Amino acid sequence: MLKLISYAAVAATLSFGALGNAVAADGAALFQSKTCWSCHGKDAKTPIMPMYPKLAGQNADYAFNQMKDIKSGARNNGQTAAMKGVMGLVSEAEMRAIADWLTTQ
Repeated sequence: MLKLISYAAVAATLSFGALGNAVAADGAALFQSKTCWSCHGKDAKTPIMPMYPKLAGQNADYAFNQMKDIKSGARNNGQTAAMKGVMGLVSEAEMRAIADWLTTQ
């Protein structure tokens, strides 16, 4: 019975991954789980340091492209070194979900 449950859990995880995490999760949850809030503030409006940008209300395409450029290394100025490690854990679909959520804040 335990093996059956374990196999079912693995199968569910794999199929969820195939669909893409961002399809099933919303941007607010990703903003929290990917630790964006730890620098940019839980509301995306109150960064912990003045040099970190306020992300709330940002244009979705702009935010998405900035995240992609930081992840790829195309953008490597300013505080991007701090974000590079985090962005390595975020898929493009998750970036899109986060960017779409940020624009609504």
